[in-house]
Amino acid sequence: MNAPFAKGQSDPTVQPVPASVVARVDAADSTLQNPKRAVISIGSNLGNRLETLQGAVDALEDTPGVRIKHVSPVYETEPWGVEPNTQPSYFNAVVILRTTLPPSSLLERAHAIEEAFNRVRDERWGPRTIDVDIVSYADAVSDDPVLTLPHPRAHERAFVLAPWHDVDPQAQLPGRGPVADLLTAVTREGVEPRGDLELRLPE
Repeated sequence: MNAPFAKGQSDPTVQPVPASVVARVDAADSTLQNPKRAVISIGSNLGNRLETLQGAVDALEDTPGVRIKHVSPVYETEPWGVEPNTQPSYFNAVVILRTTLPPSSLLERAHAIEEAFNRVRDERWGPRTIDVDIVSYADAVSDDPVLTLPHPRAHERAFVLAPWHDVDPQAQLPGRGPVADLLTAVTREGVEPRGDLELRLPE
């Protein structure tokens, strides 16, 4: 087990949630009435990977209208879609949360977290300090190009399915079926659990 994550002066600051979003969720935030369940995948292969993942978890919990319920074990993963040994390996995890935010506002928050950790989008499959992807949102199925739900490639990625299955063995990926079945259909080569590492569930 690693030492607890401690925030330092050099940590980036996520920009405040827009006032319009805060206004919509303020009342619901105190009780999370009628929340929706969302699954978020986080990954990092640059810098202090574990610290960055913990920072993303903390930033999600700090979002009005969001309450984190589960944080998965950490997996170490070979980079997806690139030649072997051309990038550092990833640390990946899955966060399950309840939220009163609509999917569009949750996506805005995910992008704000990426920006705070200097995520660069100049190369497809390129290395990145942080990825924050919405895997699923309740039972929503949408082909909106801005936010496709569920994530269009989640069903074929062991680095999403394995940690998700760890924290919710009965999980279903909308339109695709049980996560357990999807996990048996994909290779887990290059996706290894890191039992020596741990992300802290925010208090």
